[in-house]
Amino acid sequence: MDLELLERALADRGEPSYRAAQVWQWAARGAAGYGEMTNVSAALRESLAEEVPFSSLEPEAQAESRDGTVKTLFRTHDGHAVEAVLMRYRDGRRSICVSSQSGCPLTCTFCATGAMRFGRNLTASEILDQALHFRRLEPVDHCVFMGMGEPMLNLDPVLEAARRLPDVGITHRRTTVSTVGWLPGLTRFVDEVQEPIRLALSLHAPEDSLRSRLMPVNDRYPLADVLAECERHFRLRRRKVFVEYVMLAGVNDRVEQACQLAELLDGRAFKVNLIPYNPTGQFDGSSRRAIDAFKSVLDRAGLPATVRLTRGRDIDAACGQLAASRAA
Repeated sequence: MDLELLERALADRGEPSYRAAQVWQWAARGAAGYGEMTNVSAALRESLAEEVPFSSLEPEAQAESRDGTVKTLFRTHDGHAVEAVLMRYRDGRRSICVSSQSGCPLTCTFCATGAMRFGRNLTASEILDQALHFRRLEPVDHCVFMGMGEPMLNLDPVLEAARRLPDVGITHRRTTVSTVGWLPGLTRFVDEVQEPIRLALSLHAPEDSLRSRLMPVNDRYPLADVLAECERHFRLRRRKVFVEYVMLAGVNDRVEQACQLAELLDGRAFKVNLIPYNPTGQFDGSSRRAIDAFKSVLDRAGLPATVRLTRGRDIDAACGQLAASRAA
C-alpha cells in the first residue's frame, strides 16, 4: 500500500488524521483488502479501492519449495522485478527475506542478483508490501533485509519500512539489515539507528585481496574501515554484528583462512554465520567436511559460529539465488 498516496487521498476527502493509521492497522494485521475494514465506512472503502491500490506491488509468480519455503516474484507499477521469500521452520518461526532494490549495482560474483540489470531503489511502501503479502498468508515474526539489493544504498526507505514492521508482528530485535560494507550507509546506520535492529555484514573473505575479487565494493571500502564501523556499532549499542560467510570450495574455505578470520574478528562483537553456497553458476560449494573443519577452528578460537540451514534451494529462493528469472 502506498502510504503517502493513502494519506493524500484521505486528506483530500477531509477525513480525520487518525483514519490513515486505522487503514494501516488493518493491512498490517493481514487484511486481504479494504472490504474487511469494518470500522471504515462502506463509501470510503469503495473510494479507497478506486484511488489507492491495496498493494504497490503486483504478484506475478509464486513457487513453493519442498521444505515449505515460498518465493514470490512481484512487479512494481513501472515494471521492475522484485523477489521476496517466506521461510517456514519446524520450530514455528516464520521469517521473511525482503528486497530493498530491484537488482543490485554492486555485482558480488557469487550472487545471482548481481548479474541482473539494476532497476532502482524501492520505496518504503514497496518494501512493506513484500512483508504484507506474506502476512496475508500467515503470521510472520522475523525479517531479514537480505533479498535483492544493498540496503545501505537505500537506507531511508529501509529504515522507514523496518520501523513499521512491529505493527506486522516483527519486533526490532527480530529484524536484521545486511550490508556488503557500503560505508556511507553503514556509518549512518551506526550513528542514527537507536532501535535494536540487528546489523549483519556480508564478509566472505578474511583479507582484502580475495574479498576484492569476490566483492568489488571492497576496493572502495576495504575491510579495516568496514570492520571499524561494525566494532563502533558494538561499542555504542552493545549488540553483536552477524557476519555472513558463504562457503566456496577451494576459494575461502581452507583451515588457514578460518584462522585468519578468527584473528580478524573479536568474538565479543561478532557472530559468524557460515552459509553453504547455493549454486548460481560460477563456484562450487564447500563440502560438509570442509565446513565442519572451518567451524571447528572458529569454535576453538572462541568466535561464535553457526552453519545456516539452507531453505528453498530447489526453487532458487536460497541465499544468493534471487535473480527474478522471469524478469523481462
